[in-house]
Amino acid sequence: MAVTPTAVRTAAVRTATAGAHRHWLLKPIGFNVNQCGFAPRSSTAYRHGVPRQRIDLTSHCHTSQLWERTCGLIDSVLAVVLPRHRPLGNARRWRNLPVYRPLVDLSTMEERHIILTYRLDRATIHELCAQLEADLMSTIRQPTGIPPLVQVLSVLHFLASGSFQTTVAISSGMSQPMFSKVLSRVLSALLKHMRSYIIFPEVGDLPTVKGDFYALGHIPNIIGATDGTHVALLPPRESEQVYRNRKSYHSMNVQMVCLADQYISHVNAKFPGSVHDAYILRNSSIPYVMGQLQRHCVWLLGDSGYPNLSWLLTPVRNPRTRAEERYNEAHGRTRRVIERTFGLLKARFRCLHMRGGSLMYSPKKVCQIIVACCMLHNLALRLQVPFLQEDGPDGGVVAAVEPVESEEEEAEEDDIDNRNTVIEQYFQ
Repeated sequence: MAVTPTAVRTAAVRTATAGAHRHWLLKPIGFNVNQCGFAPRSSTAYRHGVPRQRIDLTSHCHTSQLWERTCGLIDSVLAVVLPRHRPLGNARRWRNLPVYRPLVDLSTMEERHIILTYRLDRATIHELCAQLEADLMSTIRQPTGIPPLVQVLSVLHFLASGSFQTTVAISSGMSQPMFSKVLSRVLSALLKHMRSYIIFPEVGDLPTVKGDFYALGHIPNIIGATDGTHVALLPPRESEQVYRNRKSYHSMNVQMVCLADQYISHVNAKFPGSVHDAYILRNSSIPYVMGQLQRHCVWLLGDSGYPNLSWLLTPVRNPRTRAEERYNEAHGRTRRVIERTFGLLKARFRCLHMRGGSLMYSPKKVCQIIVACCMLHNLALRLQVPFLQEDGPDGGVVAAVEPVESEEEEAEEDDIDNRNTVIEQYFQ
């Protein structure tokens, strides 16, 4: 076998491991030398940094020609047997590096298949990756790490399908522990931009928002509909009863406020399922925000589980007049938008739906998943990404989603004067 100059030159700079192999191969034929002509030193000298002494190679062999032939033969064997040389300074850092080979090529997938799998279209996914790339790349310390696009696609697939981590990890070409790290990484990066995705209407947007709600049920000055929905989870063992809701399963009680176009303008997902909707509303930022907007004479709509406040309109429980009945009808038509929003959100991201099973994460991480789904929901609405289902009409396009079941609970009425004023002025 011919020995090329490159192989000889590479073998000449072998590490201490190669030198040990050469010493072991030369010992039976009478040579007592180490790699590159350096004699071995004792452990004591090694610890104290005593340099090895260069010895005369020709003094340990009969002729220099025999030495050169022997070393050439051994170098050719080591060049084949030993792995590629790496400097000792980088051997520990780059040891056993995994080489990731993507299994998904977004450029070769059809647009409809992309939306069915990830709930976002191609352009929106690339826009999202560009926004999160800095945060996702900063945590990758290895040059062969998973690309940001693959990280985002795997998390989108998980949120859309509601499947197990192992299944999503296999389809993404990574291990389950690695996907668990990727999920936390992408959620953290996404939540940093929450305030640019979930925005409560500002003063300049109030006329447009009120006009959109008026078109639904002819109730003036409405800027949002609020309600709570439950997302099932596996509760912590030490506080299992706290997460059991009134329907006898464990969940997080999520309060949301939406606009007339099903855009989520507020989300609060930090309370367990046993907490009442009215308590969540009182302990959220909504009372403060609505208090700042009271000079603009605006209201929110809520079901009978909320108290009637100066900025919150609820239905009349026992209507006695025709005006109260018309008010209840208009209230129901307008407030139904929040139920449709819950239905669309849970249909788009199956991990939030009970049919997808309970989220087997800590309550803190479940809260992060819920908020991330709300952000992606708003992103899809803003960029007009259609919602597709395999079994939907017209080739999979679903124009509307049936609202989820209402979870109303009775609450005490605190202030009915404001509601009576609305009934007298607009529904007589």
